[in-house]
Amino acid sequence: QVQLVESGGGLVQAGGSLRLSCAASGRTFSSYAMGWFRQAPGKEREFVATISWSAYRTYYADSVKGRFTISRDNAKNTVYLQMNSLKPEDTAVYYCATGRASWLLKAADVSSWGQGTQVTVSS
Repeated sequence: QVQLVESGGGLVQAGGSLRLSCAASGRTFSSYAMGWFRQAPGKEREFVATISWSAYRTYYADSVKGRFTISRDNAKNTVYLQMNSLKPEDTAVYYCATGRASWLLKAADVSSWGQGTQVTVSS
């Protein structure tokens, strides 16, 4: 079983930046795809970004493409989400995820979730 712990959330003004981190433990981190999802109040959890085990491939939701960057450091068992040009509509709880699929594009691809970290963007 894998454990995922997110950090780096907080309150930021529109146009600002945040960097989320997700530390993994419990099994071979480097063999699995990782991803970030988010859930705003009253909405379903949605895909944000995913990265393959080798970091060779990344995919992004259209709403964050060009503003967010996902990366991973397999030596540190950590995945990151750099968020730039933040908008109020980016406000949500952000969840780190992992799974056996090549990429994590939907919740059904995920086998383990982190506890989530709150990101609030003020206008």
